[in-house]
Amino acid sequence: MNKLDLEERLVWFSVRIIELSESLQKSYAGTHLSKQIIRSATSSALNYGEAQSGESPRDFIHKMGVCLKELRETFINLKISKYGRLSNNEKLLNTCYIENNELIAIFVKSIETAKKNNNIK
Repeated sequence: MNKLDLEERLVWFSVRIIELSESLQKSYAGTHLSKQIIRSATSSALNYGEAQSGESPRDFIHKMGVCLKELRETFINLKISKYGRLSNNEKLLNTCYIENNELIAIFVKSIETAKKNNNIK
């Protein structure tokens, strides 16, 4: 997967998360999680753009790590929303859940590869 494909995937993931946030219950918990998931999901896409302008291999790896951190936060939010049955759009929730898990795997592998290629531990 090239960097533009990954960027596009992150952007569309963010768009789907925004759509999903609209389906979360309007309760205190639903509102809280809705705001938080928008922040973490969109942050992963925005930080990926920053990573592409990394000033050094270490900077690139660090910024990719920030993306991974935000994706993991988003994943936990999705799990809470899923297990708590906070969404009225289970299909979209499951789609986001699967995509989020795949993105995490991509970032883990990308970081490992970048570290290996640059002899960084």
